[in-house]
Amino acid sequence: MNWLTNSVLPKIQSVLGRKKDTPDNLWHKCKGCGQLLYVKDFKANQKVCHHCDHHERIEPKMRFDHLFNDGVYDLLNLPETLDDPLKFKDTAKYPDRLKAAREKNSSDDAISAASGMIGTVKTVVGVQNFMFMGGSMGIAVGEGIITAVQTAIAGKMPFVLFTAAGGARMQEGILSLMQMPRTTVATEMLRDAGLPYIVVLTDPTTGGVTASYAMLGDIHIAEPKAQICFAGARVIKDTIREELPEGFQRSEYLLEHGMLDMIVKRHDMAAKLSQILGLLMRKKAA
Repeated sequence: MNWLTNSVLPKIQSVLGRKKDTPDNLWHKCKGCGQLLYVKDFKANQKVCHHCDHHERIEPKMRFDHLFNDGVYDLLNLPETLDDPLKFKDTAKYPDRLKAAREKNSSDDAISAASGMIGTVKTVVGVQNFMFMGGSMGIAVGEGIITAVQTAIAGKMPFVLFTAAGGARMQEGILSLMQMPRTTVATEMLRDAGLPYIVVLTDPTTGGVTASYAMLGDIHIAEPKAQICFAGARVIKDTIREELPEGFQRSEYLLEHGMLDMIVKRHDMAAKLSQILGLLMRKKAA
């Protein structure tokens, strides 16, 4: 067999040429229907599957680019916070986890905020990033939301918050849980100033985030089939030992049971927010 591998095969390869290695990042498998999607087209479609309409989780930059008029906006400078106030360590040191998340996401923490025009209304928008440690709520997220709210009040602008979180950040313990009342006070400051606070719940929004600022908006919008809950379905099922309804904790179920005002697809979000903000701010001006 040596003459085949040593003589014939090299001659065939020299004639045909070696097959070029195919990059492994050209295709994305849809988590909804399993179809292979060309990554370039998938991103151009705002990470929505054009086969089944499944809405994939997206990063803040893509959200801002498609939300503000012509993709023009100014990022807010959010305050720096202590990285490891409790000196926490589990299977890895907390600073090491933060470093890895920052390198992966090119952001300091799980919240980003920007201001710009949505339709005819200048608006402050906050976006939680689930890709940064599960979007978990720590001191930095709390400070980021409060800073965004203060910016909105100072400029007499409405505030829109896109939530996506696994809940409180355990590495910050009670300091993480304290962000629940702090952000609740911030939403009351908006209300006292007579400014709209709109929450857009994306997949997933859970835990202490749902138990605080995510459910305190003047209007609650959700993306299709987003998981929205406090405790997970498995925990609830094991606790009450009953079968849960189909689609339990998904946007459509919550809309049917009065916890949401509307479900809006990602492609329609900018237009819908423009309409709502235009109506609310026109009423305020009048």
